Amino acid sequence: MTHPPAARALLVSVLSVTGLLATAGCSLDDEPRPRWFSASASATASAASPAAEQPSGSGSALTEAQARAALLTEADLGEPWRPTRGARTWRDGLLKATTEDPECQRLLDVLYTEELFGAPQGPHATIGLDAAGTDAQLRQQVAAHPPADVDRRLDWLKSLPDRCGRFTAATPRGGIQEVEVGEMPLPPVGDARQALRVTLAGETEDGELTYLTMDIAGVRVAEEAITVTHAGLDEPYAEVTQQAVGMGAERLAEIRNQGRKQV
Repeated sequence: MTHPPAARALLVSVLSVTGLLATAGCSLDDEPRPRWFSASASATASAASPAAEQPSGSGSALTEAQARAALLTEADLGEPWRPTRGARTWRDGLLKATTEDPECQRLLDVLYTEELFGAPQGPHATIGLDAAGTDAQLRQQVAAHPPADVDRRLDWLKSLPDRCGRFTAATPRGGIQEVEVGEMPLPPVGDARQALRVTLAGETEDGELTYLTMDIAGVRVAEEAITVTHAGLDEPYAEVTQQAVGMGAERLAEIRNQGRKQV
């Protein structure tokens, strides 16, 4: 397994996140295509309108414009990241899978849609990035969700290594994937947080071995939530996922503070 040298440089560049990680504990059918997918744009968000800027009763102080400003970019992560060029073939081939246990199936559905907290009901923005020279993708969403709903979903995520630590899933073409689910440590950012590392190992119909690793992380910052997914057939660096979570939460908190000062 090899990784671009530039990816290693990126890990050294964010000392603040590394410092935070040092204080954290260590533990490691037809679904719609993910709505964030865009083959031609690096970021997608609902078109801001007077009604959409801040829905009545949403409880969120964040506007659509602020949600977009809170997103990370390829400049934040550095090489080899660039705006996405489209969904990878492993998304439909491996993640669009089925299993018997309802909770494990729910996890697979979340991995495929990449909407940990459900469809956003208020201001939100999303970005997708590709790692050049690899098949890895990283996606971040900032969205307004009721805090109690977010915390319940994070508790559910935390329960999955015990409930779905190991199970099998069938791909659309009948292949069998052995799935392993483990907890991933995150920097102590936001008001609540949880992350998993999920691996799917199996064979294609031609007998070729496949090994997909996907990180999924959620963080609540007051009335907003951040979702980060990071996946690829070459095992992705956990540090990149952790860096994206740490930087994303800090930026969202900063945007929120700026918004309060302007009121």
